[in-house]
Amino acid sequence: MEPVTLTTARLVLRPLGPDDTEDCYAACQDPDIQRWTTVPSPYEHEHAKNFTQHFAPDAWQHSREYTFAIRTREGNALVAVMGIMLRGLGAAEVGFWSVKEQRGRGYVTEALKTLSRWAFTRAAIDRLEWRAEVGNTASRAVALRAGFTMEGTLRAAHQHRGTRRDCWVGSLLPSDLELPPLDPYLPANTPGQR
Repeated sequence: MEPVTLTTARLVLRPLGPDDTEDCYAACQDPDIQRWTTVPSPYEHEHAKNFTQHFAPDAWQHSREYTFAIRTREGNALVAVMGIMLRGLGAAEVGFWSVKEQRGRGYVTEALKTLSRWAFTRAAIDRLEWRAEVGNTASRAVALRAGFTMEGTLRAAHQHRGTRRDCWVGSLLPSDLELPPLDPYLPANTPGQR
C-alpha cells in the first residue's frame, strides 16, 4: 500500500520514518513505555534507528503493517506512535504508545478514531483488535473512548520479556462507526442462525 498522511483538527498522522528516529529514541526512554509495550529494554538508539529507518518503511512497502508517527499540527511535536498490524484476511491489531509529556490531552484517542476509520475504509479491514497486558488501564481507557468493545481476558496470550502474561482484548467493527462491513456479519445470537 502506498503510504498515506491523515489529519485531524489537532494532529497529523504520517508514516513513521527516518525523521522520527530521535523523537522515538527519546520517548522510549520512558519506563512506562518499556513496561507496558514490547519495545526493547533498555531502549538503545540503534533500536529506534532500525524501527524508523528499516522496519516501519519496509512493512508499509510490503503491506504487513502500517505504522504512523502522530504529531501535533502546531509545533510538530511527537505525540504517539500507532500501528495497524495485519493478522489475517480482513483482520488487524492496533498497537500504540504515547509520549509521556503529551498524555492526558485526548490526542491518542483522536488518532485511534481516525486510524480506525481509515483501516475500515481504505485498508480492507473488517475487524480491528486491541490488546494490552492486564493492568494497562491507560491503554484500555483509550480503546474504550475510541469505541472498542471489551471482549475479555486472554490467558497467557501476551509474551513480555520471557514470560507469558494475561491480556485484555477488545474489538472495533465497521458497524461500530456506522460504516458498512466488507463481509456480512452474523452475530452468534441471531435468530435462526445455522
